[in-house]
Amino acid sequence: MTARPDGLVAVGGGLSVARLRQAYRQGIFPWSADPETWWSPDPRAVIDLVRGVRVSRRLAQKLRQGRFEVTRDRAFRQVMEACGGKRDGQDSSWISPALTQAYVALHEAGDAHSVEVWLDGGLVGGIYGVAAGGAFAGESMFHHEADASKIALASLADHLKGQGFVLFDVQVANPFTSQMGAEEIPRREFLGRLRKALAADVAF
Repeated sequence: MTARPDGLVAVGGGLSVARLRQAYRQGIFPWSADPETWWSPDPRAVIDLVRGVRVSRRLAQKLRQGRFEVTRDRAFRQVMEACGGKRDGQDSSWISPALTQAYVALHEAGDAHSVEVWLDGGLVGGIYGVAAGGAFAGESMFHHEADASKIALASLADHLKGQGFVLFDVQVANPFTSQMGAEEIPRREFLGRLRKALAADVAF
């Protein structure tokens, strides 16, 4: 694999289930659909599943209160569409309808998954991503209620650890993922970990 310094690997090629599967198994993911752009950034951000996410005292208290219901794979399309909604200061999202449909197809094929956070019967937060062997790549998350995305991320990390996953890829560090415990590692190290993770026989 040859990537530019900014992490761009290729442009075009379509977003079929087969291509998406192949890409994730090589540590590559799409960031747009028109045209399709494929990326493998260096460094790469991961969350250590042994340590888990960093949970503040306030968030731990919210989790104990039990006000939120957390589910998995109950509303994949809804989570993607919410992640694709316009954010403050943005005219559009990189999660286009074409990209959404591609991941819905990947979900129906059993590779893409979501975690949903509900409050009083309404979807208020969530995260989606792609499983490949013992690796999981978190793609995007959203919240309509304070801390709902943190609850989704913490719940996902706990579930992955419990299922035997060994690599939780969050792709690129940002203030939110760094606050939650993400760390950056060189791409070469990430790809080595990914190769080992692909051999793990686990299920989401």
